[in-house]
Amino acid sequence: MTIRILIADDEALLRMAFGTVLEAQPDMAPVGEAADGVQAIRLARELRPDVVLMDVRMPGTDGIEATRQVVRISPQSRVLILTTFDLDEYAFAGLNAGASGFLPKNTRPEELLTAIRSVAAGDAVVSPRITRRLLDNLRPHIPGGRSAERDERLSRLSAREREVLIQVGCGLSNAEIAAGLHLAEATVKSHLGRILQKLELRDRIQAVVFAYESRLIHPA
Repeated sequence: MTIRILIADDEALLRMAFGTVLEAQPDMAPVGEAADGVQAIRLARELRPDVVLMDVRMPGTDGIEATRQVVRISPQSRVLILTTFDLDEYAFAGLNAGASGFLPKNTRPEELLTAIRSVAAGDAVVSPRITRRLLDNLRPHIPGGRSAERDERLSRLSAREREVLIQVGCGLSNAEIAAGLHLAEATVKSHLGRILQKLELRDRIQAVVFAYESRLIHPA
């Protein structure tokens, strides 16, 4: 199955470089290029790509707002944010806007390709460096208080599902959670699937954000 990819970046050379890497893959096909956020939104609506590679800083509508609109108008499209500005504010804003991943532009090509395949399959990707910084600095970006909606959604989870969600929120992989809770990795994956369904969340990253917003866990 070919992964259809939209490239959104205001630098023509970077768009060309990404396109060259993607075209060399038998399971990927770049289907369009956007030089700004408005173009990215329009092309996402027209092309319905599987994955959008989204720059954060672009003229006019930036990558954060473009991400928010893309996931709204094309729910099947997954957004992978690529930027030289791997700051906490961009990470949280992008992920909270609905992005399924956040990677620095200096990521090695093989890591980028793995990330694209992961988000296309419905998983979420954040580089380890950004994950650590996100977890350490998430609290200042979270609105205060606990809403009734958050509390009600948490009540839908079983004790084991809450336990798994806490581990997900701490940035652990399925394999690490399985080892820590003495479960099969497939069981952890099943628990995570039910958690996402019950909480009405898109992917693993939104589960991490939810865990902090609901005050289920706090940044270390």
